Amino acid sequence: MGMDTASVIASLPKNAVTSIDGLPYPRIASGKVREIFDLGDALLLSATDRLSAFDVVLPDGIPGKGIILTQMSNWWFAATGDVIANHLLPDQAGEFTRRGLNDRDLQLRSMIVRKLKPLTIECVVRGYLVGSGWSSYQKDGTVCGLRLPPGLRQADRLPEAIFTPTTKAPKGQHDEPINDAQGAAAVGAALYEKVKATSLALYRRGHDRAKAAGMILADTKFEFGTDAAGNLLLIDEVLTPDSSRYWPADSYAPGRSPPSYDKQFVRDHLLALKWDQKPPAPRLPADVISQTQAKYISAFRNLVG
Repeated sequence: MGMDTASVIASLPKNAVTSIDGLPYPRIASGKVREIFDLGDALLLSATDRLSAFDVVLPDGIPGKGIILTQMSNWWFAATGDVIANHLLPDQAGEFTRRGLNDRDLQLRSMIVRKLKPLTIECVVRGYLVGSGWSSYQKDGTVCGLRLPPGLRQADRLPEAIFTPTTKAPKGQHDEPINDAQGAAAVGAALYEKVKATSLALYRRGHDRAKAAGMILADTKFEFGTDAAGNLLLIDEVLTPDSSRYWPADSYAPGRSPPSYDKQFVRDHLLALKWDQKPPAPRLPADVISQTQAKYISAFRNLVG
């Protein structure tokens, strides 16, 4: 793929970049992590180093996290181009130059993408029984309305990966699981079947690559959009530690929730505090920040090589 992971890691800032200001383009959206700017004929998606936990953006970011997420997504977009086209404009370096966006940090954490219409569902694929899926299975043996075999343990690999889409909730609300019939009603039956098949194919590709890198891809979330002609494209971020649950393969054992390459570390720290999980969130100690950064770096290094 020709990406120099070492030079990307060497470029990570010392301090977290939690806002992106001073650009000559209108900001049209601001998410938990990403800022979206309108370039006229395209969009600029910039990933800050902000970190959210329990749906609250924390006061401290993780230095360089946005760069790692963007570079990892770019790598995966290239590695999955045979499965589905994506929203990236082909010549990213040329696009930045043409628009006068010459700041190296901004370029590393940004992508210039086509304007597409996002689907109204989030596309989640689960290959292992963990998180909210495990909670649901313990209650009634199902995950998102799909009945699973009895006797599975926490973090067991599922007989086959399952597609468990959710609604896209407005800011501040939680996404709700939906079944195939609701998904088909939301986006249309033919498009829904295509999204489902594509999501499962992308998960398998990600799982195989992760396995070769000594990691397990437990579950992941994809986002899709359509162009004016109705073609389906992969958008947003793809197979990053923010959109996916990766585990180190060497410490994997069913029966417990394995440690993951993401912000689990931050979650565990916050759960140990008496915080009510409402803003304002507590500050993070330096060691939690540096250990979380190390997790993101190692996931990037393992996968991209």
